[in-house]
Amino acid sequence: MFDVAVFGSLFLTLFVIMDPPGITPIFLALTAGRPAKVQRRMAFQAVCVAGGVIALFGLIGQQILDYLHVSMPALMIAGGLLLLLIALDLLTGKTDEPQQTKDVNVALVPLGMPLLAGPGAIVSVILAVQEAGSTSAQVSVWAAILAIHVVLWLVMRYSLLIIRVIKDGGVVLVTRLAGMMLSAIAVQQIINGVTQVIRGG
Repeated sequence: MFDVAVFGSLFLTLFVIMDPPGITPIFLALTAGRPAKVQRRMAFQAVCVAGGVIALFGLIGQQILDYLHVSMPALMIAGGLLLLLIALDLLTGKTDEPQQTKDVNVALVPLGMPLLAGPGAIVSVILAVQEAGSTSAQVSVWAAILAIHVVLWLVMRYSLLIIRVIKDGGVVLVTRLAGMMLSAIAVQQIINGVTQVIRGG
């Protein structure tokens, strides 16, 4: 009742797309200045949001997109624009957002979506679910989804130890680097979406 090949293929695909090591500096930058307890909670919230979104699209993703008449390129471009706005805030050091609202938004957007549950991950899961023709393949697909989210939580949860080493000055540096990385990810996502639109047209 378990297909190792299906599990391994989807897990590796999601690992590359969701990039647990790469999310570490972005997570540290977005949660900087908050108590460790709050940061741990936000890591858990972000993974739960990502898991919920991925599960939803895994179950009825194609139907949702068809009903809304939304194409995957459009989803990619919209996600890229959202990430670019967040990246600009990190690069400029903008911190004028109310703390309570900021706590909620960081866990949900951009961490939960579209950073973790981005268009790439959503498309991969939709395709994997559609191609899983047997019960064992279906079980393997959902096991891979669960496993990658556990890995993501562990990486973000224990990345908090880094803060104790790099101190405040290091956090500022990490924030700027994360902003630059995130802006590059956002631009690439927009380029991929536009490229698909051109090819489709």
